[in-house]
Amino acid sequence: MFSKPFKMKLPTADQALAGRAQPLRVSALHVVNGAPLEPKEPHLKQAIFGLGCFWGAERMFWTIPGVVSTSAGYAGGYTQNPTYEEVCTGATGHAEVVRVFYDPARVSYDELLRVFWEGHDPTQGMRQGNDMGTQYRSVIFYFDEEQRAAAEASRDAYQSELRASGYGQITTEIGPAPVFYFAEDYHQQYLAKNPHGYCGHGGTGVTCPVGLTRNA
Repeated sequence: MFSKPFKMKLPTADQALAGRAQPLRVSALHVVNGAPLEPKEPHLKQAIFGLGCFWGAERMFWTIPGVVSTSAGYAGGYTQNPTYEEVCTGATGHAEVVRVFYDPARVSYDELLRVFWEGHDPTQGMRQGNDMGTQYRSVIFYFDEEQRAAAEASRDAYQSELRASGYGQITTEIGPAPVFYFAEDYHQQYLAKNPHGYCGHGGTGVTCPVGLTRNA
């Protein structure tokens, strides 16, 4: 059993669990559309979002036209190749995230950001609804300066809309993309394998004023 001293507080690098050198094994192909989980086409771009439990979050993105592949994983912490049980203790520092491969000729990064913001409540800190812990925090990890600028601009635009609707300050972390670690195979496309499985996403009901405005 793991202790949970960091359930609502991020550990430092010295406090985090060590992990392991061997990656977790996952299927090579997406259960829903048959695409590789790591497509190699040079025109595709990547995005990483964390918005609570990755089961429902991943489903939000695989349904978007122009999204080629998605996968559930862990990012933003210290532990190498963490397990789900380790992440749930809070002692790895990771967030549950979705990695998205998308075709920028078919869907803009702004549209992905709109789905991200509207898909959860980004003002809740280390939780999302009834799911509490550092692994459920809201995060955007960017791969280039264009994504960074778009993420920050969308945050500021959505903050104005949220404030007008009575919500507080956005707590979303925006930072450069760290190492992405695959979650265990049973987590991949979980709600396609388990159609009646748990999904705690509801969003705020506030419309985000970005999307379909630019390619990035």
